[in-house]
Amino acid sequence: MPTLADSATRATVVSRIAQLSPDAAPAWGRMTAPQMLAHCADGLRMAYGDLPCAAKNVPLARLGIVKWLMLNVIPFPKGAPTARELIAHAPAAWGDERESIVLLVERFAQEAGRPMWPAHPLFGPLTGAQWGQLAWKHLDHHLRQFGV
Repeated sequence: MPTLADSATRATVVSRIAQLSPDAAPAWGRMTAPQMLAHCADGLRMAYGDLPCAAKNVPLARLGIVKWLMLNVIPFPKGAPTARELIAHAPAAWGDERESIVLLVERFAQEAGRPMWPAHPLFGPLTGAQWGQLAWKHLDHHLRQFGV
């Protein structure tokens, strides 16, 4: 499974973000490209602990095998609900939003080795390795949504 802890994976994600245009139409969902970048940036802020998100009471998602399947096997479902905190703010100007998410992707290089990570609102405690996989999977899902 790709991870943002890997420099080549981060470079590929940054390259895909650079190919995205603000007027790109989504293949599914209602978000615009700028809204998607803001959403994904907030997802990374959540991973780093900069944006607290309320825990969801879905005990099944915290079971080891279910968590492993969601992180490693099952694709993100199109149109799945998201934490309110990850869609709470309007996107910044396109260039600013794109620069912000690139910096957040690159920040994973410095954060990857830290010993403690915040709990995910659905999956509960995650390691840095798991956050790296989940962050990549989330970004890949949304970049594919917009054709890059």
